[in-house]
Amino acid sequence: MSDSLNITLVQPDVIWMNNLTNLENLDKQLGNIKTDLIVLPEMFSTGFCMEPSKIAETMDGLSVLWMLKTAKRLNCAVCGSLSIQEKNKYYNRFLFVTPNGIEVSYDKKHLFSYGKENEVYTAGKKSTTIHYKGWKIKPFICYDLRFPVWSRNTNNYDLALYVANWPANRSFAWNSLLTARAIENMSYVVAVNRIGIDGNELKYQGDSKVIDPLGETLIDLKESKTVRQINLKINHLEKVRNKFKFLEDKDEFKFKD
Repeated sequence: MSDSLNITLVQPDVIWMNNLTNLENLDKQLGNIKTDLIVLPEMFSTGFCMEPSKIAETMDGLSVLWMLKTAKRLNCAVCGSLSIQEKNKYYNRFLFVTPNGIEVSYDKKHLFSYGKENEVYTAGKKSTTIHYKGWKIKPFICYDLRFPVWSRNTNNYDLALYVANWPANRSFAWNSLLTARAIENMSYVVAVNRIGIDGNELKYQGDSKVIDPLGETLIDLKESKTVRQINLKINHLEKVRNKFKFLEDKDEFKFKD
């Protein structure tokens, strides 16, 4: 295992339903950055749009190809979610791409019914764990954050990734739940949100952040359009878990099929 993991948070102002411009803007923001992992928001190339017939791409579409090229060009992993079409269904799909190709995909489990996401997208059924540079990473998408059982750590991850388009008018929940997830799961949490105003006139205030397993905020991007890096240390995580051992006292249960 690598003792440290250099993570780059990218908090953009996403242009509504314009993948070409958004990808060009991301190229400018990233430049020739050196890092292990770049984390982008939910639907980073289009915004959180409930008209997938107008924005969804296939797995060989422009945004996926951009992720593959960027991972190879910068020699790092790139992750974020996209609106993806497969056959006659649409998915809000998280992709984790390395210079060697697509390593992991995760389809959003909890679709945002308040915004009618469940009416146009198909929910995923399975969680997944990413193994990268010796770290165990668990991906989640936006609304997943509200469901602690789905985020539950059964000693199977070191880092929880939340990518989101989380509106400013619910920022208190975003900030509170991220801290709770880090503390209850004794895990690092990296959460990346967007800023700006989308095509539905919803405002996003960012608040992308990194939280350690004791609930301490290490980075908070507030409302800035920015790129920020941090080195996470596995030995800090191990010291916290070995000292407190809270995960050993967890209740045992399984999901019902």
